[in-house]
Parts: sequence; C-alpha cells; structure tokens
Amino acid sequence: MALRNIATLAFFVMMAFSGAYSSSVYRVGDSDGWTSRGLVDYNKWASTKDFHVGDTLIFAYDNQFHNVMQVSDQDFQSCNATSAISSYTSGSDTITLKRPGQYYFLCGAPGHCQAGQKVDIKVTLPVPENLIPSPSPSSPYGSSSPSASNPEEMSPSSTLSSASTLNSSKLGFAVIAFVLSLLGFVF
Repeated sequence: MALRNIATLAFFVMMAFSGAYSSSVYRVGDSDGWTSRGLVDYNKWASTKDFHVGDTLIFAYDNQFHNVMQVSDQDFQSCNATSAISSYTSGSDTITLKRPGQYYFLCGAPGHCQAGQKVDIKVTLPVPENLIPSPSPSSPYGSSSPSASNPEEMSPSSTLSSASTLNSSKLGFAVIAFVLSLLGFVF
C-alpha cells in the first residue's frame, strides 16, 4: 500500500512539472442521474466520455430505492452485488477515480442491474495541457491555421517548438515510468 501511495505521489509530482492538467466532474447519467427506469444507457453514456485519473463521478439517486456498488468485472457481468469492493448509499455519492483501469458500478437493488443500471468506466492517465495543441492565430491571407492532421501545413518553427515540449514531457514520463517499474508497478 505504501508503494502505491509513493507511485501516486510520483505521478502527480510529474504532472506538476510537465504541465498542468485539469480534472473533470461527471454526473453519471447526466440530468437523469442514477436510475433503473431505462432512461439512460449508461455504457453508451460512458462511451462518449474520456475519464482520467483525478476525475470525479457523482451518482445522484433516491437512496430509498437505489445504491451504488463498485464490483469486479465478473460480478459486473453477472449483476452480482453480494461481494462489492465498495458500497455507497447516500443518494449523492462522489467518487474520485484514483488510478487508471476499469471501474465497474451497479445498483444492488434486486433487478436494477438486470434492467441496465450499471456502468463500466475506463480510466486513463490525464494528458498535460501543455501537450494539447493551442489554436494558431489566423493568417492575414485568410487561410486556415495548420493542423496536426495536415503536417505539411505546419511551419518548421511550430514543429520544432512542439517537438521540444513533447520530448521533454516524454522524458519526464519515462523517468517516472522507470521509477515506478523499480517499485514493482507494471504498465
């Protein structure tokens, strides 16, 4: 457990040195919330989002009828809530995604999971904002700005500055990955 805390700390320190990142807050099911009425296809909802470490899920529901159970993949597939990893019952549960990987949630009320009240969340590492290309100022001649999809339109200076930023960030991530591998973490 101490190694995991060290790894988490190392990751966030690396993120601070390589550029800021922003976390997002997602209300599961958007305005419909966490319900078994068939109003939301939760896996379709999740497939339209990019979840990253540090993001927060909010499950909003009537706790007289629903709950949130974090379960294993096997229990998710079979709608088994009897051996939950975590259980939430407040009706407004806030869950921070602390590691990359798959998270499986379902409602443990009888029949609710089978009715579709379950969601599979894939969480990845965040991308530092300094690696996200910013829009270029428009040309005085009215042409569109260069894009990563058309690299031949990119000027050599923008390519070099992007490359140096990318390479320094890659080096930082490589150092952290190496340290974490020494601590026994597998990527």
